Amino acid sequence: MHILRTIAAILLVPLLSVSCKKQDERYLVISKVRSASKLATTETLIDKIVLGTQEKRLLGIIRINESRFVAYTKAIVKAGIDLTELTPGDVRIEDKRIELMLPHVRVLDFDYPFSEYKIDSNITENAFLNKMTVVDYEYFYQQAEIDIRNNLKYSGIKTATEEKTRLLFSGLLKNLGYEEIYIQFKTGPFIEEINLNAPTTEE
Repeated sequence: MHILRTIAAILLVPLLSVSCKKQDERYLVISKVRSASKLATTETLIDKIVLGTQEKRLLGIIRINESRFVAYTKAIVKAGIDLTELTPGDVRIEDKRIELMLPHVRVLDFDYPFSEYKIDSNITENAFLNKMTVVDYEYFYQQAEIDIRNNLKYSGIKTATEEKTRLLFSGLLKNLGYEEIYIQFKTGPFIEEINLNAPTTEE
């Protein structure tokens, strides 16, 4: 609620000001909006089942057995916009008409707690001479995180966040007396993708 009050204060721009004050109004909007900093409008909980197998081979050729691994994990994703990136050119005011070009929607916080990494002992099987270690479990954990991160852009979270952010600002602006409201978003990466399997050079 503190952020919402801040945004409401942000956009308290006099609607009856004369044209010579429009530049001052725009800079006032910018300074107030930036004070709200990062605004998260969606929080999504993602459940993921982690599946893994490990083969044991004799001399690297003959397959002896295979171990199976199953675990459950969760990720909490908060998405929104960074209002500190707003510039004077992103705000246009004309009487009761206002246009906002908001910063691109992105993941503001990605929480992947190890405490939620639950191994299913009923399904996980360690084969003879092929027991999985803590290192193996950590590897599967990291791979699951990479998979979640790299597929977020296909999840629909970005679109939902844009819709909620647009709805939030539209409601506030309407309450402040603006009748024509146009809100768009800049383009940019939703989340930085990672790849722990990136090739390394050897000397």
